[in-house]
Amino acid sequence: MIKNLFIRKSLAQIEIQAEESKDSLRKHLNLTNIILLGVGCIIGAGIFVLTGTAAALHAGPAIAISFIVSAFGCLLAGLCYAEFASMIPVSGSAYTYGYATMGEFIAWIIGWDLILEYLFGSATVAVGWSGYVTSFLGDLGLHLPASICQSPFIMDAGGWHATGAIINFPAVFIVALMTTLLVIGIKESASFNNIIVLIKVTVILLFIGFGIAHINLDNWTPFIPANTGKFSEFGWSGILTGGAVVFFAFIGFYSVSTTAQEAINPKRDVPIGILGSLIVCTILYVAVSLVMTGIVNYTELNVPAPIAVAIDAAGKSLQWLSPIIKIGAIAGLSSVVMVLLLAQSRIFYSMANDGLLWKSFGKTHPKFKTPYITSIVTGCFAALFAGLFPIGLLGELVSIGTLLAFVIVSIGLIVLRKKEPHVHRAFRTPWVPVVPILGALVCLAQMAALPLDTWIRLLGWMAIGFIIYFTYGIKHSKVRQEFSNQK
Repeated sequence: MIKNLFIRKSLAQIEIQAEESKDSLRKHLNLTNIILLGVGCIIGAGIFVLTGTAAALHAGPAIAISFIVSAFGCLLAGLCYAEFASMIPVSGSAYTYGYATMGEFIAWIIGWDLILEYLFGSATVAVGWSGYVTSFLGDLGLHLPASICQSPFIMDAGGWHATGAIINFPAVFIVALMTTLLVIGIKESASFNNIIVLIKVTVILLFIGFGIAHINLDNWTPFIPANTGKFSEFGWSGILTGGAVVFFAFIGFYSVSTTAQEAINPKRDVPIGILGSLIVCTILYVAVSLVMTGIVNYTELNVPAPIAVAIDAAGKSLQWLSPIIKIGAIAGLSSVVMVLLLAQSRIFYSMANDGLLWKSFGKTHPKFKTPYITSIVTGCFAALFAGLFPIGLLGELVSIGTLLAFVIVSIGLIVLRKKEPHVHRAFRTPWVPVVPILGALVCLAQMAALPLDTWIRLLGWMAIGFIIYFTYGIKHSKVRQEFSNQK
């Protein structure tokens, strides 16, 4: 069974898969749709939540530089995603790309890694949602007890501490609500996505536009706080670590690469969509981080709702903006929770259909026609993590999982160029192998900047995945069975 760990799903098999699904997908996405899709996926908990945490614990006001570092890594990886999407236009994203380039074992690593990303990603966004909902209800005079709206634990520079809280109930609630909707069957249209994007961008522009007048330049001094003597705590190492943490703010941009099959002109529009959405969001992120750290000292931003804290610190003149910001954040974060839970359940579903996970994960509901088992399992675990753990820990786990996927996809592009040089590519990543090598190195550097504890948790997660693969997946792999039957 251990033989042929790197058996590949051939491009012919993938093409058959694409052929079977092409009738259900129409080429109706133009360049504007694609850019808005990218912006809609990118803007979420990263900007509304993790910016404050990363500034307070790692980079200070220089978190603006951290965003630029992360955006550069995303751009390099995004170009690799664009080429894969143009030649492998099927569901599965990086999991499918890995299966086609480096084989089943690497595909399993990516798939299991994506589960880490989406599972903890939805939990992270749920905690951010809780912070804004609690703050908004407080503005209305409804003050929830801290014991049911905070994590029982908190992690800061001094380590782990008990908060005295029991559970973060609002975070559990939003996960349960979105899970229920996904089981019943909910469909997001392009128009709905455009409305959400409009709300998010309007809220951010209002904060930037009206917040500039309240900037206190003393809060930017020093712009790069001196390193404390410990790696990742301010200084340039803190900027790098901050970039790794806020990398979470960019997850979702690669969803643009999965629209190749539905794009009217994928060769032109998908690469521009990736680049355009990244540029737009990077500019917004840098501006928000500068205004936020200018209004309130970075040491006060280690909270689930940092933009709300900044508005409150600005005084009465910005109080009118507070409910608008919070409503926009709540609406935007709600959709992100749902999309991440949806993506997680579909990864489970794809892996089950390949035989790498239990058959029950590939079942659909007899009435609703949704992968209800995977949705419920995902929702239960996401609710558990959201209810118990602090946002900083969850965000770091998502970031390291995403960065690992980017490294593998970047290397996979070089491998596929060697193995399948003559396959038609509607879009070709420029300057190969320089771009993918740089992409892998930048992502590896950001991974290296994350705390040791985050690496230990990643290795622990991977160890669980290896146990499942070698005790179940390797024995039930459909590609492996087809290979054996051909011998």
